[in-house]
Amino acid sequence: MKPPLMDGYKPFGIPRRELETVVLQFEELEAIRLADYEHLYQEEAAKKMGVSRPTFTRLLDSARTKLAKALMEGRAILFKGGAYITDDYWYKCHNCNERMVALKRLNQCRTCESDEIIQLSRKPE
Repeated sequence: MKPPLMDGYKPFGIPRRELETVVLQFEELEAIRLADYEHLYQEEAAKKMGVSRPTFTRLLDSARTKLAKALMEGRAILFKGGAYITDDYWYKCHNCNERMVALKRLNQCRTCESDEIIQLSRKPE
């Protein structure tokens, strides 16, 4: 699982502050990626995520419902949170918006050297 390239999406022409939001958790986004983008069968996708097939199905159904709601009701979609653990660290720089993946903790952005970075993922310690 890699961090998403964006923090989310929103409808054209409407300021973000005026939109209601749907939150798609990282594991729901990963379920969509594996099933609908990579075209994996649910059993194989569940194995890649380290969850049971019924759990994968629940994640996928939840993600699809949220996406449909956002598209039909003109809501913004935010990617964040959830109960996931990665094998590496994910960071985002608030200064230049660079996204970074590292095997160890970072204290500053690799691109602009700002210390305004936030950790997006959890890694088992």
